[in-house]
Amino acid sequence: MTHHVDIVAAVEGLRAPAPNRVKEQALVETGVADGYTRRDGPLGPVFVAFNSRGISLVEAATTKRSFERDFSDRFGRHLFAIEPERSLDRGLDAALASGVPGDLRFDLRGLGPFATAVLRATVRIPVGEVRSYSWVAAVAGNPRAVRAAGSALARNPIALLIPCHRVVRSDGLIGEYGMGGPENKWRILTQEGVDVERLGDLARRGGRYVASTTGVFCHPTCRHARRLSARHQLLFPDAATAQAAGMRPCTWCEPVAGST
Repeated sequence: MTHHVDIVAAVEGLRAPAPNRVKEQALVETGVADGYTRRDGPLGPVFVAFNSRGISLVEAATTKRSFERDFSDRFGRHLFAIEPERSLDRGLDAALASGVPGDLRFDLRGLGPFATAVLRATVRIPVGEVRSYSWVAAVAGNPRAVRAAGSALARNPIALLIPCHRVVRSDGLIGEYGMGGPENKWRILTQEGVDVERLGDLARRGGRYVASTTGVFCHPTCRHARRLSARHQLLFPDAATAQAAGMRPCTWCEPVAGST
């Protein structure tokens, strides 16, 4: 009799509804809903939302309820507090620690073509370097749309991983930042090795580009420009002037792309 009861219980268990966690995971894997997790970022804890298409939202951690409300208002999808699969889990921690997105994918559904191009251009900016809003607009395909590029970056849903903090004004001011304002932007750029004060000083002296005696000009934070001693540097106010002086654009930092 005992064996019969055990068998019946097992069969009933198979018929029972799947646990909520299994249902939530299935919805996230199909992209119908998103999961989210809490992680440590360079500015403190963050919430990260994700689904089968990639990372969808990164915000400074406040409360779970606040993040869930912000996500719902922005995307209109369900959101569940679940841990990502192992490969995403490792990639996410590595990217937040290093500032390099690596193989992470991003879910940019709902953004227009130009805004998407702006964010994809921004991903190209290396750790410890900055580019101007005009450079980003040019790489995104519309050099005249500097203001639109700035608006797209202001609405960047995936801060830190899409490094909008590495985009600054061409007059040397670092500009606004959605995760805590200019102070946090200054803080994270300094953590990444950018000498923000020197950058502003160069801009005030008309040094938007730095050239070497070898005839190559770069953005001031380019890894090649930073190797130059002060006595081997030539400053230029724009790319056109540098080229008129016989200088060649650096193939690493692509200064011609942001020459406007």
